[in-house]
Amino acid sequence: MRVPTTLRIYLEQGQKKVFANALDWPGWSRWAKDDEAAIDELLAYAERYAEVAVRAGVRFPAAHDVVVVERVRGDTTTDFGAPSVATASDSEPLPAKDLARQVALVRASWDLLGDVASAAPEELRKGPRGGGRDRDAVVAHVEGAERAYARKLGVNHPPYTSAADVRAMREELTAALLSGAAEGPWSSAYAMRRIAWHVLDHAWEIQDKS
Repeated sequence: MRVPTTLRIYLEQGQKKVFANALDWPGWSRWAKDDEAAIDELLAYAERYAEVAVRAGVRFPAAHDVVVVERVRGDTTTDFGAPSVATASDSEPLPAKDLARQVALVRASWDLLGDVASAAPEELRKGPRGGGRDRDAVVAHVEGAERAYARKLGVNHPPYTSAADVRAMREELTAALLSGAAEGPWSSAYAMRRIAWHVLDHAWEIQDKS
């Protein structure tokens, strides 16, 4: 599979936060207060993201030549702490090999979250004011959000009653992504970044609070 030799990113610029998002590596997105700090934060997570690439069977560059290819205006969700704005290129279909590669990275993010959760204690360290979810609540939050994300691609799945339901929904979601022809308001390219970001953000949260 093709491995990008340049780290193409776009900056999603809100009033309070800026997200640096890797276009070719779904889920590799971090935020800070300004452009430069956001890029630095993104690169600080390169080693952690490399584990996702290994799980996906995708070679990950040892060094990254950052190129900002686009800047988009963020919104209230950006300032809340989630990347939420698509790029101009997201409406263009990805080549089949790139699409398969990025779907493999999304699936690897699910695998990482599952392994991280299995190894973590149920009770996670709380914030300075006692806030934050415990492990099972974090996982349930991620899985619940994915039902809503799936609808953005035309995948409507009933509420979960078991772990098998989650796996079934993710298989449907994977098929929709691989089709490259979303039947909802999200493109496959944007959906993969948003879904994988949410999974990895909480997987790393569990790791950091274990």
